[in-house]
Amino acid sequence: MNRIYRLFAVILVISSGIIFSSCKENNVNEILIGEFASLTGSEATFGQSSHNGLMLAVEEVNGSGGVLGKQIKLITDDTQSKTQEVPTVVQKLINRDKVVALIGEVASSRSKAGAPIAQQFKIPMVTPASTNPEVTMIGDYIFRVCFIDPFQATVMSKFAINSMKVKRVALLVDQKNAYSTGLADNFKNVFPEMGGEIIEEQKYSAGDKDFKAQLTSIKAKDPEAIFIPGYYTDVNLISIQAREIGLTCPLFGSDGWESEKLTEGKAKDALEGSFFSTHVSADDPSPGIQNFIKKFQEKYSSKPDAMAFLGYDAGMILFDAIKKAGDTNGEKIKNQLAKVKDYQGITGLITINDQRNAVKPAVVMEIKDGNFVYKETIAP
Repeated sequence: MNRIYRLFAVILVISSGIIFSSCKENNVNEILIGEFASLTGSEATFGQSSHNGLMLAVEEVNGSGGVLGKQIKLITDDTQSKTQEVPTVVQKLINRDKVVALIGEVASSRSKAGAPIAQQFKIPMVTPASTNPEVTMIGDYIFRVCFIDPFQATVMSKFAINSMKVKRVALLVDQKNAYSTGLADNFKNVFPEMGGEIIEEQKYSAGDKDFKAQLTSIKAKDPEAIFIPGYYTDVNLISIQAREIGLTCPLFGSDGWESEKLTEGKAKDALEGSFFSTHVSADDPSPGIQNFIKKFQEKYSSKPDAMAFLGYDAGMILFDAIKKAGDTNGEKIKNQLAKVKDYQGITGLITINDQRNAVKPAVVMEIKDGNFVYKETIAP
């Protein structure tokens, strides 16, 4: 029996060595990149779009020979649109999967939950679309390829006064969401400086189904428009209920509105003539944008939104930084990300400033017959 056990042990050791060698060989030929995204849950369209755009970047780079002679391998984990899931997901990507960099998340609250862990382990992290300024303040390994809320608030303040010709505005804010509260705070600072007046502010919590008490209070103040810096899931219901109680003034908001689900059902009519700021317009005739749209539609049979464009840009900027670093060392990649200047992304020329934020224009879209139609561009 002892001879049988010894023989079994030898076979086990040899087999383990073969498996280990095989895994090691695969890793040598791959660069592991982690992505944490809301693939399911309340903001699933954001995560899915960003992921699809990122996958196009991965396929394009790998099809051209990869980076540093290796193929990019993307490991994606779902946060389920839950902030509390993020630490577990990010720890797993870093400590178990051994990724050398991270892409994620779209939502600011979830990027803020993941960034401290990336910073602790010195893993560069690039968020495609988290606009709250506090995200990149967490540390020097945290970057973004989108503009930030102070700029977005300035854009919509300018647009409200100069294009919408409104001055008396009410606010409806998601009180538990860093994205919404940050945008609202910046809007409250900028809009009055431009001659506007905030006549009422009401709050809600993401996932609420009844907004009529807040809307009734707003209606009593007779606003010329309502600024709602929230996500499409809530804005859809808010717009319907606003019209049901006789609030007829235009609504306007931010990039969190951009989803095909925004205008589903009765919201198609309720949001007619409303506006929101975002990062890029599919109506832009530039070759880069139109080529991306064509590739995206061929692969996914749908039209890309801003999150898809930003997911692609986040990936391409990261892969370019790894190439320029000549290494997968976190500090070297981080140093190259900090040097990004006038990078020609599909969402425009991107420069990373000293706060690791992207300096770039914003566009304003108008909702017409359920579609998002380009209105104007506002530069930094």
